[in-house]
Amino acid sequence: MAKFYKKSQVVLFFIIVIASLLRIWGIDKVPVSLFGDELDVGYHAYSILKTGKDYSGNSWPLHFQSLAEWRTPLYLYSAVPTVAIFGITPIGVRLPAAIFGILGVWGIYMFVTELLSYGVARGRVVENGRWGVAIVASFFLAISPWHIQYSRAAFEVTMLLAFLIWGLYFFFESFRNGKWLWLSVALLLFTPWIYSTAKLFTPLLFGFLVLVWRKGILALPRKELFKSIIAGLIVGAPIAYSIIFGGGSQRFGYISVFSDPTRETEIGYNRQFDADVKGGVPVGLSPSFVDKFFHNKLTFWGEKITNNYIRAFSADFLFVEGDPNPRHSITGIGQFYKVEFFTLVLGVILFFRSRIERKIKLLIGYWLIIGVLPAAVTRDGGNHATRLILILPPLVFLISYGFVEAVKRAKNIYRQFFLLSYLLFIISGFVFYQHNYWVHNPWDSERWWHYGWKEAVQSIKEVESSYQKIVISTTGEPSWIFFAASYQYPPNLWHKDFPIGNDVELSGFGKVSHIDKFYFGSPQIDGSFYDWGKVLTPDTLYLANAKEININLVKEPERIPSDLKLVKAISYPSGEPAFYLVTKF
Repeated sequence: MAKFYKKSQVVLFFIIVIASLLRIWGIDKVPVSLFGDELDVGYHAYSILKTGKDYSGNSWPLHFQSLAEWRTPLYLYSAVPTVAIFGITPIGVRLPAAIFGILGVWGIYMFVTELLSYGVARGRVVENGRWGVAIVASFFLAISPWHIQYSRAAFEVTMLLAFLIWGLYFFFESFRNGKWLWLSVALLLFTPWIYSTAKLFTPLLFGFLVLVWRKGILALPRKELFKSIIAGLIVGAPIAYSIIFGGGSQRFGYISVFSDPTRETEIGYNRQFDADVKGGVPVGLSPSFVDKFFHNKLTFWGEKITNNYIRAFSADFLFVEGDPNPRHSITGIGQFYKVEFFTLVLGVILFFRSRIERKIKLLIGYWLIIGVLPAAVTRDGGNHATRLILILPPLVFLISYGFVEAVKRAKNIYRQFFLLSYLLFIISGFVFYQHNYWVHNPWDSERWWHYGWKEAVQSIKEVESSYQKIVISTTGEPSWIFFAASYQYPPNLWHKDFPIGNDVELSGFGKVSHIDKFYFGSPQIDGSFYDWGKVLTPDTLYLANAKEININLVKEPERIPSDLKLVKAISYPSGEPAFYLVTKF
């Protein structure tokens, strides 16, 4: 056993090296650009670094006030040191996500070892393969498309998983040594500070742990229980207050199925359809009891939530298509490798039929159910990989358990055949995923990653001294944060002259927001690109979104109107135009 443990540590070291390379190598190049939410992280961190306030002017906030929502704080604070070193760059903004992704790979090994050791210590399971399952779990997480995707961009969820996994590890470790319980409590209660799904998930998980393991917890020294209660109050109370009385629940109110704006229309349509089938309802009469019974708010919400649950566990989402958003998943590739479907099925059957401690089985099953809940109660949450990432660790555990048990139970040549076949398929899947990620993905997702904003703003900085007014298009994505972060506009000035609401009338553009000589709006004229000469002046530079013009001026420069000057064109990696800098002759 000791010999196997030592070997497992060596293997774990190489797995962590592989995980580190997959998450850090080329992080400044792929994904191809910092998209809006990443720039939001970067500028908040930059503002905290320079002024101690978020970019909306709130001092050391518990929720950061962004342009469209209030954001959880912990990842943004973690980005302050890296932004201080590297600036608002891909490395500066994404490095914390990569680091927490690596910690998650290490953490799942520690957690699975401790999880299965809990059953072994109680004589309920005889296998000594817990280190094997833990090693396989860490390897599968290291090469997981789902985990790699989020470790290479400034998403909060790899930090969320790291805190969750390590919090659970220290929870089970505390039954060996009670001094770790306070750390478990702190790590778990920090998760709502990281990403909003934990605001629903963590209280449900925490309550389950306390209820199921209450005897073991109460058997710990009172000193350790007191420390844990204090840790829970210190960490949990501020975020709970912010969620209830601050802006912490604002985002959920917007994306929830309970606030779906189509609800009344859909219910009304279905009731009217039923009435029409039965011969119609005279004008002014209410729908019948039967129509109301089948079509109401509860049935509407129930159908949406049920569909989201089914979609979240579907083979289509997990193994075939994944998340349709190219920022969340590589197009046409599932969240897991296809061969992992078979070991997941095996893992579910063998794990829940095993002699492992019943409480552990309850934990994994309960985790899967409540892990989907925060996504299930949101619109389009059934295939939203960010909101669903809470189920990644238990799924990886079950896949790993199924793999190890299949290897153990197979005999002689069948074992070798299974091992070789499985490794061949998973390595092939990994190679094809990496090919798609590095070769196809940069072009396929270039618009989704908002490529071109940094290049456009840098081009503006190079020529801004030649113009009295610089107008930045608001067609498409809101341009304020793209400008502020890419320009690295001094946060103290941004606070003072915050452009949102700071509106002026600009000839040809109507009412626009502005800060200093930078204006945010689009031409308000009846006509096309060829009429822009009527509103632009020689001392005005306009940053136009390419889709406003709908002409490829890079390939067809002769189509530029004679009264306009194309200062610069910014193209996507594919060569298609992204932005144009235009002025009047």
